This record gives sequence, C-alpha cells and structure tokens, in this order.
Amino acid sequence: MANTLELGMLYALLALGVFLTYRILNFADLTVDGSFTTGAGTAALLITNGMHPLIGTAAGFVAGSLGGLATGLLHTKLHIDPLLASILTMIALWSVNLRIMGKANLSLLNQPTVFTPLAERGLVSTWWSVGILAALAIAAKLVIDAFLATNFGLAVQSTGDNPAMASSLGISTDTTKIVTLMLANGLVGLSGALIAQLQGFADIQMGVGLILVGLASVIVGNAILGTRFMFLASLGVIVGSATYRLVIFFALRWDVLSPQDMKLISATLVVIALVISQSKGIRAFFARISPWRRSDTVPEPLLAVPSTGEEEA
Repeated sequence: MANTLELGMLYALLALGVFLTYRILNFADLTVDGSFTTGAGTAALLITNGMHPLIGTAAGFVAGSLGGLATGLLHTKLHIDPLLASILTMIALWSVNLRIMGKANLSLLNQPTVFTPLAERGLVSTWWSVGILAALAIAAKLVIDAFLATNFGLAVQSTGDNPAMASSLGISTDTTKIVTLMLANGLVGLSGALIAQLQGFADIQMGVGLILVGLASVIVGNAILGTRFMFLASLGVIVGSATYRLVIFFALRWDVLSPQDMKLISATLVVIALVISQSKGIRAFFARISPWRRSDTVPEPLLAVPSTGEEEA
C-alpha cells in the first residue's frame, strides 16, 4: 500500500495542475496527456546523459510549462477554442516527445535519480518515502495557495469566473491564461519527471489518459473536503489523488477486475464523485456533519461542474 500512496502523492502534483486549469481558470486543458510525457522524457534524457537528477527534474518542469505556453498562445493569439487548442498541442507533443527521447522507451536502469538516496537506505516504498512525498505535495499546494492569494492570482480567479468582467476591469486575460497554463503544465511535467525516476523509465505511452486521473483526483477531493475555502479545495486535490490510487489498488485486488480495467474504474469513480457533488441531499448531509461546509442553501463558490443556470428543484 505504501507504493500506491507514493504514486498518489506524485500524481497529486499533476492533479494540482489540473485543479488550476479546470477549477480555477475554467479551461478545458487536455495538454496534460502530452506535457506529462514531455517532463518525463526530458528528465530521463538529461539524467542518462550525465546531468544531475535535480537538474533533470527542474528541466521536466520547464519542458511541461512550454507545452502549456503552446496551448495558451494557440488560444489567446490565434483565437482557437480552448479544448481544440489543447488537443492540437497534445497531438504535437507526441512527436516532440519521440524527438526528445529518441525512441519509444528510455530506461533509467542503473542511473542515479532523486530517489537513489532513499533507495540506498531502503526507504523506497515505505511509509518514510510516503511522508517525504506527501510533504512535497503539500509544499506545492502551499505555493499554489500563495500564488492565488496574490493580486495576479486574484486576477486569474476573476478570469476563470467571468472573463468579460475581468477584461472590463483592466485585467489582461490573455496573460493570466498563459501564465496559469504554464504553471499548471509545469506541475504536470514535474510529476512526470518524478514518476519516471521512481519507475525507472520514461515511455511514450505513459501520459495517455492522465487527464482522467487528474479530474478524478480534483472531483473526488472536492467532494470529500468541499470547496468553501481555497485552502481546503487545494488540500482536497491531494486527498483525492491518494483516494483515487487507493480505490484503484483495492479494485484491482478484486478477482473480477484486471489492470486493463483501470480506465473503466477511473471513469466510474469520476461519475460517482460528480453525482455526489451535485446531489442536494448529500451536500446537506455533509453541511450538518462538517464545520467546513456552508449550509446547503448557500451555493459553494467552486462547484465540481459549472452551473447550468437552472435552479435546483
């Protein structure tokens, strides 16, 4: 189980990136599937060529952010629909990633990684490593909280809530979108770089479908902790990532399911979380038992699904 939670903490970085785009910026960004592999491939390439693992990891963050930059420029400067812009970038990154790695799979076997000191002490896949990676995820969460509390961060939130209003107030919505997409995909690239080092390889297929993992973590986490406070909303992403990995872990122990059913399990989990987040009865129940939640008569500032404008019955 420790190994499962290790992955959960590393995927929490990816989920925090999805949180910034999906929840804060209200931007449907599928660049994640490509920028994750970009970060992993960049880190693996540099490490196998003798660079220090920390430099390779930092380069993974930068490489991922460049994917977000491409999506942001396609949307803001060429006026391409957000979803289509991210799909175009994701497709282009497939070829870019092959160029970076030189082949479909790049092994890190016998190469030093950021996890080598832990491995030498026998701490990998133990609760010690889970605690260290949890601290890393929480540190990233606190950085995001601090970023969103700045004037620029408030402008980002305004852009996500109402771009037209934000623009009328003098906010450069193009800048807020580009910077947020870069930060979000930088976190995704960082997640890819760390997971490649933990697993010992970077593969061209490793990013396929990861947007679903990020969405599941965000939606499940916000269903658990709510969204009344930004601190709890971002903390819920980490909790959601750990919960998601645990659900996968226990589901695959069931004889009826196999590893090929992971996408089905993920989709089912997202559907369940969406139903929970939209259920007035369930929200009222949590409002009664949790000191963090508003009364169900007061709408939450951040819902799991954008409002349709229809009043609940």
